[in-house]
Amino acid sequence: MFNKLIAAMLPFFPKKFVWLFSKPYIAGETVEDAIKASKELNAQGCMVTIDILGEFIKTLEEAEANTKEYIELIERVQKENIDGNYSVKPTMFGLLIDKEVCYQHIRKIVAKAAEYNNFIRVDMEDSPCTDMEIELFRKLKAEFPKNVGLVFQAYMKRTYKDLQDLMDIHSEEAPLNYRLCKGIYVEPAEIAYKKYEVVNENFLKDIEFCLKNGVYPGIATHDKPIVEGSYKLIEELKVPKEKYEFQMLYGVTPALRQSIIDNGHRMRVYVPFGKQWFGYSTRRLKENPKMASMIMKAIFFKG
Repeated sequence: MFNKLIAAMLPFFPKKFVWLFSKPYIAGETVEDAIKASKELNAQGCMVTIDILGEFIKTLEEAEANTKEYIELIERVQKENIDGNYSVKPTMFGLLIDKEVCYQHIRKIVAKAAEYNNFIRVDMEDSPCTDMEIELFRKLKAEFPKNVGLVFQAYMKRTYKDLQDLMDIHSEEAPLNYRLCKGIYVEPAEIAYKKYEVVNENFLKDIEFCLKNGVYPGIATHDKPIVEGSYKLIEELKVPKEKYEFQMLYGVTPALRQSIIDNGHRMRVYVPFGKQWFGYSTRRLKENPKMASMIMKAIFFKG
């Protein structure tokens, strides 16, 4: 209860205070920060996916600026020979303002990545966005079959059916590519599983579906039972190592991350950066309130 209380209060604290604990989990505010972090991760045997922080914009002028920033990011990162791709949040490009404008902006970004034979991951946001983001993905994949992927959240009760329904656009030449994660948005119990064990059970069910059907999953987790359950599925189904990868957030569970690499599995780290770091940080705290007590101890006992 104490952890949840602190996590709920932190969004109202001064930004400089929140930055004290955000630093380990965000590459920084600039492209140079993201490039530096990505190169360090590449040197450790990790691929990356780079994300400019920001979501739920208010004006289409912001969408235009965000698109320009992503195009410049891709150009810069490609020159640096970084082993990585990119993640985008549709609400950062006006999804909730004008779906068609949003599509055109993200299409430009995917087209730029495709010029370099690279890849854009369309993030899944909260439940009002789900159908629109699946529709957006379908349109993009029709034009760029090898250059775009989507995210699914295991705590959503609809996810397994969504995975099944999208198999009509799957092929061996251009397999579907998903990031599978637990989910971080606060959703009602009518549409989202709440119990830890149930979420994990459905997470592994989703992973199994992908592995059995030739869909490329990015298994995005910091939860050891999910990692071990995935190992078991990979072994039982004899899945080649190039047909899946594990994914983790920047700065989170580095020891578990290294153990996965040491076991010979592909690893990709989500590298967030940008000036809109505050919302990302406070949302992550709400997702994992245990971090709050660690933060308070660090501040009061270590200065």
